[in-house]
Amino acid sequence: MAGLDEAGRGCLAGPVVAAAVILPPLFDLPGLTDSKACTARTRERLAPRIRQCATAWGLGVVWPARIDRINILQATFEAMCRAVRCLRHPPALLCIDGNHTLPSALLAAHWVRGHGAHAPLPRQQALVRGDARVPAISAASILAKTYRDALMAHLDRRWPGYGFAAHKGYGTKEHLAALRRLGPCPQHRLTFAGVLPAAPGPAQGSLL
Repeated sequence: MAGLDEAGRGCLAGPVVAAAVILPPLFDLPGLTDSKACTARTRERLAPRIRQCATAWGLGVVWPARIDRINILQATFEAMCRAVRCLRHPPALLCIDGNHTLPSALLAAHWVRGHGAHAPLPRQQALVRGDARVPAISAASILAKTYRDALMAHLDRRWPGYGFAAHKGYGTKEHLAALRRLGPCPQHRLTFAGVLPAAPGPAQGSLL
């Protein structure tokens, strides 16, 4: 079984990142839980241990231009399919955090590229709050979050002034103020509310 989760779905900037993790039947990962319930220090401690003990793990990244083209839900599905494609062992079951399973046609296209046409597609199960209930999903949430946080720190150096390293692309007050001051950069999701200035309404007394 592979656990799947994502990071960055609700951000205004940066990619959405998904991770897939297959854990062995026995593992020693004290403190493993949903990444949102962990401190940054705990996540950084656990991430290399997860990669070391996992039977297989993979990451999928979808960047803002693609998110704007296909919407964030479809981009999240695509990132998850890319993560599954990277697994060195094909799982029989995907346990996905949330209330959606992956579109069969999209999964199949990535599955064939990663695992060949003869490996049967895995079954899927969506689990609300699965990141707090299923260790493999918890592990995936930590790998996705730590990878994305490090990526946002790198993007902060490439596009300074927005504070990406601090807020990781979320719509904080500081981030919104930077957008008003600087305008969006290539890492912003232009279809997300708050990124572009609101279109001015008609002047008072004008005819529509």
